[in-house]
Amino acid sequence: MIIATKVGMHPKLKGLSAKTIAAAAENSLKRLGTDYIDLYYAHADDEKTPLEETLGAFDALVREGKVRYIAASNYTAPRLAQALAVSDRDGLARYVALQQHYNLMERGKYEGELADLVIRERLSSLPYFALASGFLTGKYRPDSKVESQRAETAGAYLNEKGIRVLTALDEVAAAHGISVTTTALAWLAAQPTVAAPIASARTTEQLPDLLRVAEVRLSNAELQRLNQASAPAS
Repeated sequence: MIIATKVGMHPKLKGLSAKTIAAAAENSLKRLGTDYIDLYYAHADDEKTPLEETLGAFDALVREGKVRYIAASNYTAPRLAQALAVSDRDGLARYVALQQHYNLMERGKYEGELADLVIRERLSSLPYFALASGFLTGKYRPDSKVESQRAETAGAYLNEKGIRVLTALDEVAAAHGISVTTTALAWLAAQPTVAAPIASARTTEQLPDLLRVAEVRLSNAELQRLNQASAPAS
């Protein structure tokens, strides 16, 4: 089991100052009942705190054995590049991964400058909202009504592009005898830089479709079919 958690957006511990990072780490270790955190994320960039201070605090946790690796979440390409440069210059712990918003419906903000940086710096990515707030499970269709806290967010994807993506997912899923959910995650898992997509289950019944992605390999033609259907507007 790999334990990952974040720092920076707790109501009482916001930002990435050295004091906040140290306090948040201790609190997380107690709540998790563990001696160390495998992967500790900066939940969001904090431009008010010098990167040297933030990375110095992370480095101290790594040296103390309380954290094994550090990662970034919700960083822009320029800020992530700057953070990596500071770590290299000062010999501090270095971000090894990026957590970003990325899925079949949200490709434009990651593919390009940010993905190129992740590749160039040999990082991994672990995308969140892998199922577009549930839209990519296939349960949101024209004239359907879904009772969910995320229904409004997911329903916003039910446009021309969304229907095009669902059609492609249906075709690929049927060819493999798997769910639309598994197919959408399999596309994401196949993307360059992606170590693993992040998807949450609200019930135990939802778990099999999430776990099955580890067994599914889409063909190049199937990946291309989904790429074309989900291509960002130029």
